[in-house]
Amino acid sequence: MAEVKEFTLPDLGEGLTEAEVVRWLVEVGEVVAVDQPVVEVETAKAMVEVPCPYGGVVTARYGAEGEELAVGAPLLTVAVGADASAPAGGAEGSGSGGADGVVAEADGTGAAEDGGAGETSGAVLVGYGTGAPPARRRRVRPAPAAAAAGQVNGVASGYGRHAVTPEVPVRAEAAEPAPGPVPVISPLVRRLARQNGVELRTLTGSGPDGLILRADVERAIGAATAPAAPAEPSAGAAPAPAADAGEVRIPLRGLRGVVADKMSRSRREIPEATCWVDADATELLAARRAMNAAGGPDAPKISLLALLARICTAALARYPELNARVDTEAREIVRLERVHIGFAAQTDRGLVVPVVRDAHARSAESLSEELGRLTGAARDGSLTPGELTGSTFTLNNYGVFGVDGSTPIINHPEAAMLGVGRIVPKPWVHEGELAVRQVTQLSLTFDHRVCDGGVAGGFLRYVADCVEQPAVLLRGV
Repeated sequence: MAEVKEFTLPDLGEGLTEAEVVRWLVEVGEVVAVDQPVVEVETAKAMVEVPCPYGGVVTARYGAEGEELAVGAPLLTVAVGADASAPAGGAEGSGSGGADGVVAEADGTGAAEDGGAGETSGAVLVGYGTGAPPARRRRVRPAPAAAAAGQVNGVASGYGRHAVTPEVPVRAEAAEPAPGPVPVISPLVRRLARQNGVELRTLTGSGPDGLILRADVERAIGAATAPAAPAEPSAGAAPAPAADAGEVRIPLRGLRGVVADKMSRSRREIPEATCWVDADATELLAARRAMNAAGGPDAPKISLLALLARICTAALARYPELNARVDTEAREIVRLERVHIGFAAQTDRGLVVPVVRDAHARSAESLSEELGRLTGAARDGSLTPGELTGSTFTLNNYGVFGVDGSTPIINHPEAAMLGVGRIVPKPWVHEGELAVRQVTQLSLTFDHRVCDGGVAGGFLRYVADCVEQPAVLLRGV
């Protein structure tokens, strides 16, 4: 007899607490294999295909495309067992098989039961995977009302239906909340309930084992704030005003929401200042041409961004105050030994900041190779959360947009960001004579808590000197 296993949204790492369902890769009734990707989700940091740790028949899916799910919330249920290759008739209706709900033990310990439960996943995501023992299952007889509805724990009995949740969470009839732990996983659900004065102990969750989901709290809030309906509708009541036809409302969620939150936090917490200087980049461009010519036609080319990143690592070695962050709770400046350079990349999904790890230990050729790899991954949406976090300094080449200058917002919690404008021919005094040179504008936005203007000016001047005379870098080699 097939055993129904529930697969919840795993912790995708980096402290993420929710993800948006972008695209389902399987249908209800479809047979899936162990580690087969079943859904594509968008976290605050990247697009991720989530593999299922079970093999069998998909009996229900939770969450429509575009809906946000909390970590730990159900994703889908899978019928695992000898007959899982084809839907069993016992899973339909309110009779045998589907009438008994299958619930995972809270502690997740114990050996797996047979009937296919022994298969383990080879894909490791935080919260489940090869190393974790499978959960022990126990059968729970549903309440008569649930059995009559042909549904147990929010899972429809038939394979051809999606999971259904009750319209309104049922409040406990007892005057005093029941003792014991509250069945809530997501910190977002707890915060939402706390902000709106909802007592979680009075709710009966619609998730597995009575797990309280965000939808349960939102319905409770709506039930508490909704005005009482009139006994008879008023014939002369005017309809609610329609939204302005010219308005387009775009929800700030997913990547766009994270960018908005991070930029707002940066402006709110960091007392930033900006200094800038024009620099003659003619010699830097000539040095790049010479490097690429020396490598031969088949050698990988060194990008201009890689040279600028190499200059930044040299400047940070001279001015380590800017490779830092501020611990506001401890009121301490934390200087960092390793340099992880983030660089702004514009994609179809929005602005992302991939990170080159240990940039200080890389050559210009290595930097160019890694920058190219990360740029390609950013464009096709395959960056991992680890490749989008942990930067200590950001390089922003906004010259690709055809602009000369900018006052960038610091990438929180970093202490500085270097901006580079477009390189264009301009009249310039060179060796005492007026000449046409390739000129760019460099701007440095810095956290005034970690240093004063002298350090910031010294850093920017050193960067400009290296741009104008790349041989200056040789002193540090």
